[in-house]
Amino acid sequence: MNGPLVFLIAGEPSGDALGARLMAAIKRLTGGAVRFAGIGGERMAAEGLDTMVPQAELALFGVFELLPQIPNLLRRMDQTVAEIVRLQPDVVVSIDSPGFTVRVAKRVRQAAPRIPLIHYVAPTVWAWKPGRAQKYAAIYDHLLAILPFEPPYFERAGLACTFVGHSVVEGGAGKGDAARFRTAHGIKPHERLIAVLPGSRRSEVTRLMPDFRATLDRLRSGHPSLVAVVPTVATVRDTVAAEVAGWPVRTIVVEGDEAKYDAFAAAEVALAASGTVTLELALAGLPMVVAYRLSPITVALYRRFIRVKYVSLVNLMQDRMLVPELLQEDCRPDKLATAVARLLDDPAARREQVDGVAEVARWLGQGGEPPSERAARVVLDEIGRKQKGTKPAHTGG
Repeated sequence: MNGPLVFLIAGEPSGDALGARLMAAIKRLTGGAVRFAGIGGERMAAEGLDTMVPQAELALFGVFELLPQIPNLLRRMDQTVAEIVRLQPDVVVSIDSPGFTVRVAKRVRQAAPRIPLIHYVAPTVWAWKPGRAQKYAAIYDHLLAILPFEPPYFERAGLACTFVGHSVVEGGAGKGDAARFRTAHGIKPHERLIAVLPGSRRSEVTRLMPDFRATLDRLRSGHPSLVAVVPTVATVRDTVAAEVAGWPVRTIVVEGDEAKYDAFAAAEVALAASGTVTLELALAGLPMVVAYRLSPITVALYRRFIRVKYVSLVNLMQDRMLVPELLQEDCRPDKLATAVARLLDDPAARREQVDGVAEVARWLGQGGEPPSERAARVVLDEIGRKQKGTKPAHTGG
């Protein structure tokens, strides 16, 4: 196949979704005259990427979760850098996962300084470590931001930064079919559905699922018709299936976007790990409770640097505790059950959440040019500058 070679690096499932949409948009804009290489997951594979590293090896988070995997991660970094230098792609696009991607990009910058480097998903310098803006400016040629208030932080450091919008608005989170889901899974009219979303990293799933199980056990007495649905992804499918065995309520495990969004439409409430899925729930208009737990030492380290009041992007954009956040010592089954029960039983509490996120979709770019297409245009512009010879060697911001 002719066309430019785009090397992509996506280290976890959320990045896989971004990467797949970016690949599809580049193919549309080039009429398919493009080649891909790099690291991704099942969605990027469906768009034509033959990943050189299983994505599950890179989807790690937290100090103690990461430590045992450091030797393998270092080996994978070496392999990735060597492959980029060998292939000499027209552009490298790294997607989120800064612990892996930034280290790779820094080494590529040194080894092959004329390869354009783009990073997709700006680091949250507004939340912690503002010095990362300068760090990124010394490595990358362009940054793709998913939030409208992010570009100035990086432009001040001399890094070109384009707000492209959040890819979640392209996912169809608000277009699920409740009737289709209930029919497909034999859910009776009187049964009430709760969506349980424990995350896409194995460490998240194993840490949160016991609390979620105990939460459902507490809810069962007051809500005997409760049915749980757990949308998951391939990287943690087996772990999720093992964890839900023997749960106190009937539990349905589903994969794929269509089933997930149908589940959102059918559910009355969600219990979710903090992450991108909270934006999908907001776009679906599904009231939620957000939970998260890390090792105490990891949290103690993070709390020295975090500069924001909330972890949920919905709450950050609203600048108020619209969505209940039960984190660390508050991530307990009794508190989780109380928060979920309020949303199940109090129509006013449900309506407050639904009304409060009405502007989120607009802020994230819904209604304009698709975010993936905006991102694709930036990538192709960088390739064009390289091919025309108008892009000088990177000089460090």
